[in-house]
Amino acid sequence: MESPQKRALIIGAGPAGLTAGYELQARTDIEPIIFEMDDCFGGISRTINYKGNRMDLGGHRFFSKSDRVMEWWGNIMPLGKLEEGKIIEPQVNDQRTAQGQTDDEAMLVRNRSSRILYLGRLFDYPIRISLLTIKYLGLIRFFRISGSYLWVRMFPIKEERNLEQFFINRFGKYLYLIFFKDYTEKVWGVPCSDIKAEWGAQRIKGLSFKEAISHAIKSKMKKQTDIAQKEVETSLIDRFLYPKYGPGQLWDSVATRFQSSGGQIIKNSEVIGIDWSDKESVSVTVKNHLTGDINEYQGNVLISSMPLKELIARMKNEVPLEVKKVAEGLVYRDFITVGLLLKDIKIKDKGEFKDGGNLPPDNWIYIQEKGVALGRLQIFNNWSPYLVANQEHVWVGLEYFCNEDDSLWGMSNTDFIEFAIAELVSLGMIMKEYVLDSTIVRVPKAYPAYFGTYEHIDILKNYLNSMENIHPIGRNGMHKYNNQDHSMLTAMTTVDNIISGEGTKTDVWSVNTEQKYHEKRNEN
Repeated sequence: MESPQKRALIIGAGPAGLTAGYELQARTDIEPIIFEMDDCFGGISRTINYKGNRMDLGGHRFFSKSDRVMEWWGNIMPLGKLEEGKIIEPQVNDQRTAQGQTDDEAMLVRNRSSRILYLGRLFDYPIRISLLTIKYLGLIRFFRISGSYLWVRMFPIKEERNLEQFFINRFGKYLYLIFFKDYTEKVWGVPCSDIKAEWGAQRIKGLSFKEAISHAIKSKMKKQTDIAQKEVETSLIDRFLYPKYGPGQLWDSVATRFQSSGGQIIKNSEVIGIDWSDKESVSVTVKNHLTGDINEYQGNVLISSMPLKELIARMKNEVPLEVKKVAEGLVYRDFITVGLLLKDIKIKDKGEFKDGGNLPPDNWIYIQEKGVALGRLQIFNNWSPYLVANQEHVWVGLEYFCNEDDSLWGMSNTDFIEFAIAELVSLGMIMKEYVLDSTIVRVPKAYPAYFGTYEHIDILKNYLNSMENIHPIGRNGMHKYNNQDHSMLTAMTTVDNIISGEGTKTDVWSVNTEQKYHEKRNEN
């Protein structure tokens, strides 16, 4: 008699959950079922379509130093490439056409441009030392930046206990105060001295003042011909891949392939209970938000990308008190994007305002100005022209960071949009009459924070590692501020371990903790 087919219950249809389902379906006989709270796919990597204008929540560069991830993306969508420094956009060949792909299903190569708004001026990010930079800063500030950097090179902080010390060691105290402190504290809502240094080790790794200057010199001397840019610090890459219609386009394609091959994605369904029996058995209780129906699903493996705090809270098993306390104390930062459709924008560039059809080149502009809550401005036209319905318009996203219990989150949508418009007017970037249309999107638990009870997170890891068939993956699932490629790698590595029967999960937790990306074997 044949043994019954094994089943994997997967929580969340974001990059991690969809990757896990897709990998299990392609490489095993395990039946994957994905439960998604929303009615769309991609998690925070989804694309919002507002009257034909598309919004990317936070901005998602498709770039990875992992060959495995790059090849995975290329299997879903043909990738643009560089040849002799020139951008070659992908064409859909006969084989892909036979698979149902169209010219719209392609990854574009995009130039990366980010700047910092400080003292009413725009500075390159990462910082580049040029005559214009020195002019904008003034000689006194420039010498203070240089002096504080040289000082910390001679007398570095030996034990980095917090993010402030992490920044100072790499940029000097004065440059940190000018270009990093205010923006970072807008993002997290607490002083940098209260944030664990591990955040910097994960997010900006090898980036430093020295590395930024070195990269600026090398990039002028040598044309970049490899889109992978493996020798370049991630924060310094010059180009990246991007789906024509935003990140959600890729994840919609993954979900379509998964479902067309027999995979189940149950949308509008929240996992409200988890019952772990043993290493071969686990069940989830699921509530459908549309019908109110509550159903139970049995499985052999649970793969979870839901917030780690909620995973523990929903366990029906008796959870140790210290584990509960750590989970309850985990902190998240919430995110609001206001989309503004503009007939014009004016950006203070090289000392002068440029009006009328002079679209700035930036993907992001970081707002390092005091007196406004705005953290970052996205210009969607520069991510992909296909995100904008009318090319004569400017389509921007104003990004705010807050908590669900604070005054920003509590504002009505109408009031918040008016507030955001007023801030952009105060910065001199628009006049109120430029605004043609607007919308707002709120994302709770967008960023897992490295404070609260985070310093005790090993207690959670050890508890979950003791349950061989429960596998946390992804950004919120592991409470790690991962990029989407890292989230995918946690899913891929988890599937590797399920296939091999390895009991350890330490290799999953180690993704994106070292200087080089962690890459696992690819077992088929």
